[in-house]
Parts: sequence; structure tokens; C-alpha cells
Amino acid sequence: MEIFGLMSEGGHEQLAFWNDPDLGYRGIIAIHDTTMGPALGGTRFWNYDSDEDAIVDALRLSRGMTYKAAITGLNLGGGKSVIWGDNRTIDREMVFRAHGRAVDSLGGRYITAEDVGTSPDDMEFVSMETEHVVGLIGRSGDPSPVTAYGVYRGIKASAKARYGTDSLAGKHVVVQGVGHVGYYLCEDLAAENAQLTVTDIDQDRIQRVVDDFGADAVAPDEIYDVDADIFAPCALGAVVNDDTIDRFTFDIIAGAANNQLAKGSVHGPALKKRGILYAPDYVINAGGLINVYGEINEWSAERSKRKAGDIYNTLLRIFELAESEDISTHVAANRQAERRIQEARHLQRTW
Repeated sequence: MEIFGLMSEGGHEQLAFWNDPDLGYRGIIAIHDTTMGPALGGTRFWNYDSDEDAIVDALRLSRGMTYKAAITGLNLGGGKSVIWGDNRTIDREMVFRAHGRAVDSLGGRYITAEDVGTSPDDMEFVSMETEHVVGLIGRSGDPSPVTAYGVYRGIKASAKARYGTDSLAGKHVVVQGVGHVGYYLCEDLAAENAQLTVTDIDQDRIQRVVDDFGADAVAPDEIYDVDADIFAPCALGAVVNDDTIDRFTFDIIAGAANNQLAKGSVHGPALKKRGILYAPDYVINAGGLINVYGEINEWSAERSKRKAGDIYNTLLRIFELAESEDISTHVAANRQAERRIQEARHLQRTW
């Protein structure tokens, strides 16, 4: 594995490794780009199959954070960290304090928060060792409600672009993954009388959504075959791939998961060719980043939610650009994000 080649290919600035076997900590921090400001991105706790899988995940996710911040109009760079291990462990304090020391060693170039496999409680342990952490209890806290609200607004924008109206009443939405974000998304969708079909690998989560919102449930692999209007992936990424894409009958794909396209250069155009409108993941799921950015800048909860709601307008602009230039929506989003980063590089201080 050629690490520097991978970093150069993605335009990454820094990749940091931290190892403390006595505490069971193996951590990787990837910093993609700090043109707009310090790199911000959550910590993912996952039991990877190999070193290479962990590194590639950190690199991909950090690049996505750069684009997410840029297109959302936040003065932040992109970073991400991963902890390689079993996220079901109950002995968490020393693992996350070790991670806090790793974060602190970067001197503020990277700011962390919760992500898949971690929680605000874990971030409290991180904060014992560094000030460069957000999403703490008593501050912005769990970003899931704001993330879900941004996704909900993004689904409405997608409906507006596809159907001419953003009403979701009577629309059939399938939600893959009903953890924190997925649950709150189902709550927003149910409030607008959308028809829900859900799946998850956790049966208790499924039952909660069925009981609370009257959703139907299917097995995890059956979700791709449901005849529905909108598909909202809210679990892990790469769900749009060679094996699934021919099974889709959806009009719209718009959900909270990161890296939904297994191969952007292949599956983005493939969705366009099939007439499926895709809401680029790092745009529609930016509510979590907005939430912690608001914490850094001492925004009120109402201001953060209002900013997340503006994902609606951001997506409409992307859809308009994609149509006018006859390109896939993920390419249109990338161009807008890259344009903002490039313009920022030309800014100079006046002394």
C-alpha cells in the first residue's frame, strides 16, 4: 500500500497514526485541507478488517468533510479520525483519553466530534485531554436531530426538483438505518404523512420506529427492491454499487449516509442515466457539521437549525447546475465546493 500515493491522489495534507497497545488504542487522524480553517470531522470507532481499510476510510471521510464545509459555507477544513477496535466495548475511558492526546498533539489543526460508534459521552473523555473537541454534553450535544432535519429539508428540495412540489404527504420513503439520525428523520417524515418502510441490522431499532410512526419493516437486503418514491440511506456508505443499482425503482436517493456512491465516476452517471435524482451525501447530511460549527461560534440552537434548513436551497442550486450543464449532481456539487476552496486560496490579509 503506497500511503503517500493515496494522499497525493486525494490532495490530503496530513495523516497521523497513534498507537497505545496497553490501552487498546489504535488511531488514525486524516487532515485533508485546511484552506478554509481548521480541519473538523468526527471520530469513527469501527472494527476494520485491515490497516488498509482503516486508512482508506479515514482518507475518504476527511475529503468529504472538506467538501461538506466548503459547499455549506462554513469556514472549516476537512478532517476525520478512526479508532480501530470493537465499538461495543464498555471500557471506553482510556481509549478515548488516548485519542484525546492524539488530537491534542496536532495543536488545533484538527477538531473532533462524535461519529459512527461514538457518542457525546465518549467526547467527554476526549475533552479530558484536549480542548479541540465539540459536541459535548451541555453544549451542542447530540447532532443527530439537526442532521436529520437537514436531510429532511434536503428530501423536500429533491421532491421539489423532481415532482414540482416539495410536499411529502403520501410519498413512499424507504429509510435504511434507523439509529439516531434515521429515527429523527422518520419522525420528521411521519409528521408530514409520508409512508415509511424501514430496515436496520438492529431489530429493536426497527420495532421502535414501527411502534412510534407506523412504519413497515423489511429485511436489510430487501430494502433495495421496495417499490417506493424515495430511498434514504442512513447507515454506512457504498450502498449505490454494481450489485444494487439495477434493483432500484426509486425516483430519488437522498439520505444521511456518507459516501453513498461506491464509485462516484461510475455510479453518479449511472443514476443520472436511469433518471434517479441523487442528493449528494456530503451536502444533504451537513447538518451535523453545522451543529458543531455553531457550538464553536456560540450560535443558538435555533440558528444552527435554520442554517441546516438552508440545505434545501443549496441542493436546488446544485440540481439547477447539474441540469444546465448536463452533468451528474455529485459532479455539480464537487465543482461548487472546489470553486469556493480555490477562491479562498486567493484571499490575502491586508496589513
